[in-house]
Amino acid sequence: MQLNEPLARFANKGSLEPLPLAFERPPMLRALGLTKTYATGRGELELFRNLDLIVRQGEMVSIVGESGTGKSSLLHLLAALDTPTAGDIWFGEKQLSTFSKTQASEFRNRDIGYVWQFHYLLPEFTAVENVAMPLFARGARRRAATEQALISLAEVGLADRADHRSGELSGGEQQRVSLARALVTQPTLLLADEPTGDLDGKTAEVVFTLIQRLHRAHGLTSVLVTHNLEFARRGDRMLRLQDGRLEQETVI
Repeated sequence: MQLNEPLARFANKGSLEPLPLAFERPPMLRALGLTKTYATGRGELELFRNLDLIVRQGEMVSIVGESGTGKSSLLHLLAALDTPTAGDIWFGEKQLSTFSKTQASEFRNRDIGYVWQFHYLLPEFTAVENVAMPLFARGARRRAATEQALISLAEVGLADRADHRSGELSGGEQQRVSLARALVTQPTLLLADEPTGDLDGKTAEVVFTLIQRLHRAHGLTSVLVTHNLEFARRGDRMLRLQDGRLEQETVI
């Protein structure tokens, strides 16, 4: 099986073919011996040491833990937004520590879809323009980028809001636009940092259910950080980051 081959495809009447069992799927993401420390006015702050993580193709893995344990920092490392103090991360056969700044940027644009807790939409642009930004960054022509962005907006149920600026959208709509932006480049790995943390309960349910559906429809591999244990348990695996270690918890 090739790395980019989707693990789920639409079958007749929109149903999905079953995914292979997790242990049959090859690893897509491997973090080995990760250590991350920061210098502070009071000395070194160590978030984690010798942390290991393996995420297999097609998995949805949830990471939970108290604030300040390093969950967001771990996602930044997985997306090559930051570098570890020690250890290494592999995406397939690619070793992230060997990337130049340009290669890291290309990796994020090509292979990673990233959803933040806050949408970070550019207020002076419309929804469709915001979604098309990653395509513009890779040099796509405006017409082609706009067409792909409209498709992505339709997937999150916002085709009729394409010409609205972010200030004209509700909080849930803004986060759905950011999800469309994350997926417009057709990445293989989705990283989401508290994607429902800034939403009310009803809207959070809508957004998380949408993430689950798109995870399957696009054959994604997904790693989600969340404080919501109910959502975390709806993934394939739930890991708790505590005292610098990742420990697997039972998904009920």
